[in-house]
Amino acid sequence: MSRLRFLTAGESHGPLLTAILEGLPAGLSLDVAALDADLARRQHGYGRGGRMKLERDQVRFTGGLRGGETLGGPLAMTVENLDHGVWEKVMGPLEVDAEAASKRRLSSPRPGHADLAGGLKYGRHDLRDILERASARETATRVAAGAVCRQLLAAFGIEVRSGVLSVGPVASEEPREGWSFATLAGVAETSPFRAVDASLEPKMTQAVDAAAKAGDTLGGTLLVAARGVPPGLGSHVSWDRKLDGAIGQAMLSIPSVKAVSIGSGVSNAFAPGSLAHDPIAFEEGRGFFRTRNRAGGLEGGSRTARTSSWSSSRSRSPRFARGCRRWTSTRRSRTGRSTSAPT
Repeated sequence: MSRLRFLTAGESHGPLLTAILEGLPAGLSLDVAALDADLARRQHGYGRGGRMKLERDQVRFTGGLRGGETLGGPLAMTVENLDHGVWEKVMGPLEVDAEAASKRRLSSPRPGHADLAGGLKYGRHDLRDILERASARETATRVAAGAVCRQLLAAFGIEVRSGVLSVGPVASEEPREGWSFATLAGVAETSPFRAVDASLEPKMTQAVDAAAKAGDTLGGTLLVAARGVPPGLGSHVSWDRKLDGAIGQAMLSIPSVKAVSIGSGVSNAFAPGSLAHDPIAFEEGRGFFRTRNRAGGLEGGSRTARTSSWSSSRSRSPRFARGCRRWTSTRRSRTGRSTSAPT
């Protein structure tokens, strides 16, 4: 099978978002209900934004699928932006209404967003041209593509799970031996936080409510794990074939993610090497195995034998109601001033 790759297109308030997934084998049966359930998970959670409450995302296939089975060619998927109707005069692909667009014009770059860097790089005076593509709304198509890949992995006996480790200051305590897949198996999909430690959810609720009352938001940490990944996946021979490097690049390309830890990578930085490594053991009939999993199932860029692979990402929200210093400009003089305004 050729190497998988995907490409997305579309803007946050445009007609729809598109994903092209290439490299799938022919004959893979897709469970559309499961795909839509993964999209619903993206919009799930306590304290979610207004946009998450508005959209009800569903995948529509436009190529590469027949009778529910992949054909071997590129798989084309779209996710409709349900609120495009009220934005059509501003975000029409071929025509926009000048008056309507001027009311939605963004000339003041916001901290924590791509506005300033993108506007300078692409020479756009209306920063809406930047924010519409840089928006986290784009991740809806990533989830759609990832949900298809998840079903492909399941066909090979590989299972992927996730859960929330922390919200703001409320955090799960990491076990000495590292996180286990069994920990994630107990995460309740219907819970408002999907917390690894469900007993912390009342405190998480209180923390979110307190931040909202103060006009602020909270970051958090999530844990993702894969079980059944074959040993040797990845490689030590070239930097661009290392599996942990690929995981880091994929996770860090998500707008809100600012750090990734493989296994107990962050806590290992504050521990002696004897506690950071995973002892190798061997038994007849079982072969090589590890007695703990602090390396996250990855060593030298490759998947190690018979352990699970982990990555945790630390994220923050770029939007909050309380003022933050940002730069505003006037079109006439092209001069700027620093001000405090909501992001």
